[in-house]
Amino acid sequence: MEVILLEKVTNLGIFGDKVSVKNGYARNYLIPQGKATAATAKKIAEFEARRAELENIGLEKFQAAQARGERLAKLEISIAHKAGEEGRLFGSVGAHDIAEAITATGLEIGKHEIRMPHGAIRHIGDYDVDIALHTDVVITLSIKVVAEG
Repeated sequence: MEVILLEKVTNLGIFGDKVSVKNGYARNYLIPQGKATAATAKKIAEFEARRAELENIGLEKFQAAQARGERLAKLEISIAHKAGEEGRLFGSVGAHDIAEAITATGLEIGKHEIRMPHGAIRHIGDYDVDIALHTDVVITLSIKVVAEG
């Protein structure tokens, strides 16, 4: 299926590209998320008419993501979790736990924005976690996992 991208999509293309993707990917993800539109003659004409407006919307999203990233970069996150004597956690610390810890500081973040490098954290220590706020804005945040008192 041919689609026109309305924003940059990782490993697919940038704004305005006409790409060919599988039908399910387009119908179930790209089009409902507002990331693309079908590449019919009517939709192409609508896209070209609204191109400047869509570029401004994309720029505003990028600038908002940069501002959030600057505030996130200043954070120092420490998560307390039950652990054994050897430093192994009872359970694990995942994206949901990290998102809750960041949200507790007053910055709103979703767990889908957190990129865990090696899956869930299972030991006490310092870890670097990537936060993908936008396709072009990825912040590395240092997370400290400590044993609960």
